[in-house]
Amino acid sequence: MNRVVITGMGAVTPIGNNVESYWKGLVSGTCGIGPITKFDTEDYKVKVAAEVKDFDPSQYMDKAELRKFDAFCQYALAAAGQAMESSKVLGTLPPEEIGTYFGSGIGGIGTFEEQQKLLLEKGPRRVSPFFIPALIINMAGGLIAIKYNLQGTAVSSVTACATGNNAIGEAYRAVKHGYLTAALAGGSEAAIVPLGLAGFSNMKALSTTEDPASACVPFDARRNGFVMGEGAGALLLEEYEHAKARGAEIYGEICGYGATCDAHHITAPDPDGKGGARALSLAYQEAGGCEDPGKLYINAHGTSTPLNDACETKAIKLALGEEAARACMVSSTKSMTGHMLGAAGAVEAIACVMALREGLAPPTIGYAQPDPDCDLDYVPNTARKADIRLALSASLGFGGHNAYLAFRKV
Repeated sequence: MNRVVITGMGAVTPIGNNVESYWKGLVSGTCGIGPITKFDTEDYKVKVAAEVKDFDPSQYMDKAELRKFDAFCQYALAAAGQAMESSKVLGTLPPEEIGTYFGSGIGGIGTFEEQQKLLLEKGPRRVSPFFIPALIINMAGGLIAIKYNLQGTAVSSVTACATGNNAIGEAYRAVKHGYLTAALAGGSEAAIVPLGLAGFSNMKALSTTEDPASACVPFDARRNGFVMGEGAGALLLEEYEHAKARGAEIYGEICGYGATCDAHHITAPDPDGKGGARALSLAYQEAGGCEDPGKLYINAHGTSTPLNDACETKAIKLALGEEAARACMVSSTKSMTGHMLGAAGAVEAIACVMALREGLAPPTIGYAQPDPDCDLDYVPNTARKADIRLALSASLGFGGHNAYLAFRKV
């Protein structure tokens, strides 16, 4: 079996449009949530979201591409571009040995909304010929592969909010088992549009708190729903010996992956947390565990919904045992980025890699009122210096999807 390392990373997030600014935002406890600016929310109960700010897509694509492709593709190309540039892998491998595993939870919903309006108002002839290519979820990965001539396996995971972790996990397995030498993996989302907000709001999944500082408070007793985020994350995974031989900078090693399904409900997690616990256990065991649970960091799914946070706490205890669960560090960076849906796992994987490299556990900001059902160490409000030896990243999606990734320093 091959060892698999990370040699490139890229991020577009509500708190920074590259890995450096994103990480700086996390450790400083920056809140990326604010009043929605993309459209008028007068008729909506939900008023806040975690929007990407000051994003300049022209740095990554030309004007013709901008007109053709949805924002989720633009974010994907930006994050992928950063990861490819930092990895310097191009030219060191035949193109058929580099794959693309890049997904989205929802895809081009903004394009769908825009073109439906054109159809109703002006008729079918006014619908763009680029409507379908701009809309379909696989196009983010397709555009990345086309731009960088990545001719290996190209797969787009679609597992709701577990998408990013599943994409990275499947890429990890492809490299580990020798099907590929490298793979660009991640996820992207741009669903802060009227239709997306209305849909999530009407199913009562979103926080209706208007104060950005207290709208997303994972594991806190005041939590009442998640806050929509957007953006993209990308990681370049590479076989260790190849990366070492070419002198690549190695950011960390991916050493475990667990994927399960609750098979319970379309939106609600299994109340016993069994599916999440099994995914955690699979990743943890493949990674070889952590001798000192005080040196284990878990980047939780932590959505700030009443059901998720309590069930996730149960799952961690079930997988690790009460004593180890209470000793480890758990935080939700969604308290700062909001829930980036299909992109969440990818940017949170980057947070885990950086936590290992820098010896800092990012905080759960906004934490003020403990909940008896959420009684672990959630690294409240301030980043913590720590000798982290193993980092786990959790992503759980509608439909019962559970995906955990495990990371170590090299």
